[in-house]
Amino acid sequence: MLTRRLSPFTLVLLSGIVFTGCAKKEPESQSAQTGGPSSAMSAGSTTASSASAAGIHWTVPARWSALPPKPMRVATYIIPGPNGSADSAECAVYFFGTGQGGGVDDNVARWSGQFEGSPKAATTAETINGLSVTTVHIAGTYLSPGGPMMQSQGAVKDYRLLGAIVQAPEGNVFFKTTGPAAVIAGTESEFQALLHSFTK
Repeated sequence: MLTRRLSPFTLVLLSGIVFTGCAKKEPESQSAQTGGPSSAMSAGSTTASSASAAGIHWTVPARWSALPPKPMRVATYIIPGPNGSADSAECAVYFFGTGQGGGVDDNVARWSGQFEGSPKAATTAETINGLSVTTVHIAGTYLSPGGPMMQSQGAVKDYRLLGAIVQAPEGNVFFKTTGPAAVIAGTESEFQALLHSFTK
């Protein structure tokens, strides 16, 4: 009944108002849809599943847990022992800047010197996804260096070091994993998976 009393001009005007109202809502809907995935991606980039330094990215093994930031380190990961063991290992990642931190041989010798008697390290050089990577294996009594002067915090027997020195686009990145021999043996495949996840 009411619509019959409205003039054609009034009907056109009302239609324009309705259309304008719908047009205003559409960008808001698009913004919400764009913001959803963007927020999810932003949240995902802060998880321990991936990390980057010196122009390379890598994927962190699912069992490894990231610790809060520490001085001089890009990242620190705790690796649980096998079968619910109370033992664990630690993977520390270092990047000191372009041209800093020394070369491959210097660091292999330094890591060896952190074990009693400086045992000879077993090294393997390979190219992974276009990056030169040197893997380092050392076993023996670990001197647990720490503090400003890296003095021994107490000798620990039956320890292993599983490390890698990556010649990244912006400089060398050092992955140093240390822990009881049994824990290191149980994480070797995960460590290799981390190395082969490298991308520039």
